[in-house]
Amino acid sequence: MKRVVKIGIVVAMAAIVLIQGYGRYQQQCMAEGIAGKIIRFHVRANSDTSIDQELKRKVRDAIGAYMQPRLSGITDVAESRRVIEDSLGQIEMQAQKALAEEGYHYPVEASLTITDFPEKTYGSYTFAAGKYEALEVVIGKGKGQNWWCVMYPNMCFFNSVYEVVDKEAEESLEHVLTKEEYKSLMEQKNYKVTSALFEWLEGKLQNIFCKH
Repeated sequence: MKRVVKIGIVVAMAAIVLIQGYGRYQQQCMAEGIAGKIIRFHVRANSDTSIDQELKRKVRDAIGAYMQPRLSGITDVAESRRVIEDSLGQIEMQAQKALAEEGYHYPVEASLTITDFPEKTYGSYTFAAGKYEALEVVIGKGKGQNWWCVMYPNMCFFNSVYEVVDKEAEESLEHVLTKEEYKSLMEQKNYKVTSALFEWLEGKLQNIFCKH
């Protein structure tokens, strides 16, 4: 009987590992698909001093006010990319103007690049960690804490409220993603249950096979 129980647990663990591995593979593929359809927004502060962090937010606001009307109505990532690339010079000028109004003159560099993002949640939507195309704005030395958002489709600038997803933003996001991709943004924590079950089974297996 004990042998049957042991075999059953081993089979169950193998099934869990396979399911978990396949789930992670699907999740990775889904994240890569989403990354190819959106453009993020990344602002790097000069340092972590309180004034530099406040200046980061001033720059963020200035760029948001400048880019919102230019990206309004765009429903194609390629067109969004073109608008951003054509606006890089003005983006730097808007950032420097915002800094100058506060009495600071840090250099600012804006570029459209591929950069690493941590997992980030906006409202009900969780974007996986990974590499994303992004408008990256570096203030001064760029050594301070960063600020992240989604520039296309626009999840940053609605009603000048940051990191709050309203209905229009939700509709824009749903328009550019497949149903599966859209749904996956609200299911990032699914595999934690699997992991917990796997740990429980692993503990049971150790108790059975490692008894002296």
